[in-house]
Amino acid sequence: MSGLKEPEDLQPSEGELRLAGDDDVYDASAWEAATAAVLRKGRRLAEDAPDSDVWSALTRTTLDGIDVAPIGQPSDLDGLTTSGRPTRAGAWDVRTPVQVTDASAANEAVLQDLENGATSLFLRLGADVDLAAALQGVLLDLAPVVLDRPTLDQAAALAAVLEAHDGPLAEGANLSLDPVSDALLGDGEAPADEQVLALVRRAFQLGVRGLVVDGTAVHDRGASDAQELGWAMAVGIHHLRVLAEAGFSPEEAARLVEFRLAATDEQFPTIAKFRAARRLWARVLEVSGASGEMLLHAVTSRPMTSRFDPWVNMLRGTVAAFAAGVGGADSVTVVPFDEPLGQPDAFGRRIARNTSSLLIEESHVAAVADPAGGSYAVERLTDDLAIAAWTELGRIEADGGAAAPAAREGVLARIEEVAAQRDAQVADRSRPLTGVSEFPHLAETLPERPEGLATPVRHYGHAFEAMRDEPAAEPVFLATMGPIAAHTARATFVSNLFAAGGVAVEAAGPTDGVESLVAAYGGQRVACLAGTDAAYAEWGAAAVQALREAGAAYVVLAGKPGPRTNVADDAVDDWAAMGVDALGFLARIREELSR
Repeated sequence: MSGLKEPEDLQPSEGELRLAGDDDVYDASAWEAATAAVLRKGRRLAEDAPDSDVWSALTRTTLDGIDVAPIGQPSDLDGLTTSGRPTRAGAWDVRTPVQVTDASAANEAVLQDLENGATSLFLRLGADVDLAAALQGVLLDLAPVVLDRPTLDQAAALAAVLEAHDGPLAEGANLSLDPVSDALLGDGEAPADEQVLALVRRAFQLGVRGLVVDGTAVHDRGASDAQELGWAMAVGIHHLRVLAEAGFSPEEAARLVEFRLAATDEQFPTIAKFRAARRLWARVLEVSGASGEMLLHAVTSRPMTSRFDPWVNMLRGTVAAFAAGVGGADSVTVVPFDEPLGQPDAFGRRIARNTSSLLIEESHVAAVADPAGGSYAVERLTDDLAIAAWTELGRIEADGGAAAPAAREGVLARIEEVAAQRDAQVADRSRPLTGVSEFPHLAETLPERPEGLATPVRHYGHAFEAMRDEPAAEPVFLATMGPIAAHTARATFVSNLFAAGGVAVEAAGPTDGVESLVAAYGGQRVACLAGTDAAYAEWGAAAVQALREAGAAYVVLAGKPGPRTNVADDAVDDWAAMGVDALGFLARIREELSR
């Protein structure tokens, strides 16, 4: 046909793009050379460093001590010890979260969600709520209902609603009891097994699930991925043991349990976590003499969300939902972007459920089973994470299992160590939080939401958010040196840094020397120089002296003092540059402003 090439014309000639094949030879040296050139331009790699140093420069290490390389290599598949693939085929269940504080309002919300893309309900119940009224009109044979950390009475209320339904119930409904994780969160004793088993038997008779393994319980306290997986496996094993003692067969016990894990905006670790979870549980079932598939519910991370600039939570939720879907989650709950502010409204819930609809229907993410399978990097990360989680499981079992007080104490202590490590990374902004520690907007108007049902969460940005809750009463004078083009880089950097701690700035604007700089000074207690190294070297020392004489009690340098800037260490009271302990710096600034 005219205009179309014959097959022989489609053979790649020299220099054309080729697809990898069995006869291709993998050689990383060309990639190393090209990448090293880019890093040297950005001063991220020394001029005399070998090209191979790009691996250490670009590899990041997770809180579990697992290296995540910039690209995968065939050698990543050497020595893998685990195997297995996600089993979900087709679209995942879009599980919408609804806070039930008023039965009538909740009923309107759940019906609206189910009519507009949601396929199941994830309910967090308030006290003394008429659950039957809240579920009025819900087709329980089509829409599974699960609960978010229910009490025994709330689980019993759902059992009563399901028992009153005439006809079969939707597969996936769950009374959602997890007494062991509840005890961990409340630092109390789990309810007696007999109380839990009575409800589980009702679930069994109904043909629905009765138990959940809630990994989000430890994730919300700051656990790493391996810690969350290790705890989840330990709780799952506990459930199997209790059910076996109660007379359930291994297969019956496995069918009564659902797993719930958090999905974060760290895309590849989240994909690996959900893939690793199935491998771990498959091994547990194998050792237990049981068979069956894991039912896996993903909930986008609450700790990663922020109260400030909450619109960014939409982006975080989208990445997390994508990763959970790719990782093989059977159901996905996208936490509404406005939940950190209170009870989500109809708009927040709409955006949340449409996130999954877009990924499934428009982006076709669910069209391929295990799309990350075979990826060198993902397979290695999945294996490393599974091994780390199995090690954590071993620690818990050595302490007596998930229900043992000693095991709970050990888990909480290890989580606290990881949370402190994460806090330190947030503090120096090596783990940036958009809208919180990076690019904050002090003048933003936050949407108002009524008080909701709070979930105990250790937000990653909690320290910065505490500062933003109580803004500094006085601004900092931003002593911008030179024209806008010269000072804008450092002025923007330090302005964002101050704003992250609730500190406003008043900038001098373009200046051409000490006299014009001092003329713009308005008597602020704290002044911060922002200019180029050349400007610092030329008139930085004189500017510091002039500002002190004009009344500045605390002078800061945007950048590092020393020979390069010709500003002595003892000439300024503080300085700020990339990698500084931002929280410590901001605490000192706020203290000075409060004097």
